[in-house]
Amino acid sequence: MLCQNCGRNEATTHIKRIVDGESAELHLCTSCAQHLGYVGLFTGGFGGGFSSLLSRFFPEAALPAAEEEVERCPGCGSSFEDIIRTGMMGCAECYDIFYDRLKPSLSRIHGRATHVGKTSTTEDDRSERRAEVRRLEAELKEAVSAEEYEQAAVLRDRLRELRGETK
Repeated sequence: MLCQNCGRNEATTHIKRIVDGESAELHLCTSCAQHLGYVGLFTGGFGGGFSSLLSRFFPEAALPAAEEEVERCPGCGSSFEDIIRTGMMGCAECYDIFYDRLKPSLSRIHGRATHVGKTSTTEDDRSERRAEVRRLEAELKEAVSAEEYEQAAVLRDRLRELRGETK
């Protein structure tokens, strides 16, 4: 099959693009694929590699000059530029250290910059739950020593529920 771009060379790169649900295939020779930026997707050649792609999401992060002091994460030693280059956070602390620079990009990529998982428990909720557990444990102890076993069973079940335990 001949290259669909130049029509002279054998097509060695085959690309399938799906845009708005419409599929389109492109068959290119090596030189046309390289010229159009479709070479070495898995070896980092895709128009400059993954870091180039990621830098589109972090445009405000220009790499500093060599003599500039670079801010590094105290947990793992990564710099913001390392995160841009590799596309990975060094550790969880990086989110706190580089938050001001990450927030605009995270908002663009994910629609928001805060985590909204299955459950979101604040520190206040946790401390209230711990206080409730301590109170129920004390009541359970009193109920057992007073031989009020039905009340003790109710308290035991409530404690299991708070702790996330199953019967």
